[in-house]
Amino acid sequence: MAMVGRFKDTLLKKGKPKKSRLKWYLEYAVVRVLFFATAMIPIRVVSALSVLLGNLFYLLVARRRNIALKNLRNAFAHKGEAEIRSIARQSFSAFFLTFLETIKYRDELLSPGLIGNVRGVGKQGLEVAESRELLALFAKAKAIHDSSGGCIFVTPHIGNWEFLPYVSAVVGIPMVVVVRPLDNPYLQRLIYANRARSGQLFVAKSNSLFALQDALRHGKSIGMLPDQSTAKGVIVNYFGSPATATPIPAMLSLLYKRPIVVVACCRRRSASGARRDGDFTGVVSEPIYPGQYKSEKAEIIRLTEAMTAEMQQIVTAFPEQYLWIHNRWKTYKKENLWTKNA
Repeated sequence: MAMVGRFKDTLLKKGKPKKSRLKWYLEYAVVRVLFFATAMIPIRVVSALSVLLGNLFYLLVARRRNIALKNLRNAFAHKGEAEIRSIARQSFSAFFLTFLETIKYRDELLSPGLIGNVRGVGKQGLEVAESRELLALFAKAKAIHDSSGGCIFVTPHIGNWEFLPYVSAVVGIPMVVVVRPLDNPYLQRLIYANRARSGQLFVAKSNSLFALQDALRHGKSIGMLPDQSTAKGVIVNYFGSPATATPIPAMLSLLYKRPIVVVACCRRRSASGARRDGDFTGVVSEPIYPGQYKSEKAEIIRLTEAMTAEMQQIVTAFPEQYLWIHNRWKTYKKENLWTKNA
C-alpha cells in the first residue's frame, strides 16, 4: 500500500450519498473477482474474456461506440465502413485486455529476468518480443535517459500502456508518471497500490506539475499520456484534421532542455494479421530535442506537433489497439493562449 501514501488521497469524502458508496462497493467487488479469476486462467481465456467484454461495451454503450466510429472515420477516410466497425470492436476489446493483461502478468513484470525473457520462458506465458530486439529498445531508452539526465517519455493510449512503468523500472529508469485518479476510491486504492509495485512514483494529473518539475531537476524521467483533447491545448494536425494537444511536455522540454521520447508497448500480430496473445513488441522514437528559437510559443507548438506526429505513426500501425472512445477532435469555443492569434 505504499502507493496510497505517495498519491494524493481523495478517498471517502464526508457527505457522499450511500447510493454512491454502494455503487463503489459493487464495482470494487467485481474488480476483485476479476483480479482473482484472471490470475488463475490461461492467457487465451483472458483474451477471450476481453473480446466478450469489449463486444458488450460496444453494443451497450452507444455514446462511446459513436465517438469511436466518428473518430475512425475521421482518421481513416479511405477505409470502408465494415473495416471501421471491425477496428472499433477490436479497440473496445483491447481496452479491457490492457487491464486484464496487467493483472495476469504483474508478477512477471516485476521480475529482473524480464529483459532477457525469450518466447515461452515466462511462467505465465508472457512473450516480450525477440530478446535482441527488446534489449536494443531498452538500451536505446536507457541511453537517452542517461545522456540527457532524465527525459520526457510520452505514449498514446495504445497497446498496453500500463506495462511501460514496469519495464522502465526493470531497466533502471527512475520515473514519475502522471495518471488520472479513479472516481471510485476503493478501486483507486487497489489499482494504484498495484501500480506502485513497479517502484515508480505516480502523481495525480491535477496536481502533477510540481512533481514533474522536481523529477526533471533531480535527473529522473517523467511519463505522460498526452494524446487526449484539452481546452487549453495547442492546435495540431492529427490525421489531417485540427485537434488539441497538451503543451505540457513541450513546455517542460523547453524549460529543462530535455528531449521528448515517444514510446509504446503494442501486441504483435501473426502473419495473418491476428493478434498473438501475450506477445509484445515496443516502440522507442528518436528523441525530439528543443532547438534554437526566436519565439518560445512557436517552439512549444513545433515540439507538440512533432510529438503528435510520432504518436500518429504508432496509431496508424496498430489502429485496433488504440483507445478511440475519447473525443479526440473535440472543439472548444473559448480561445486560449495557444489558439489566440494563431
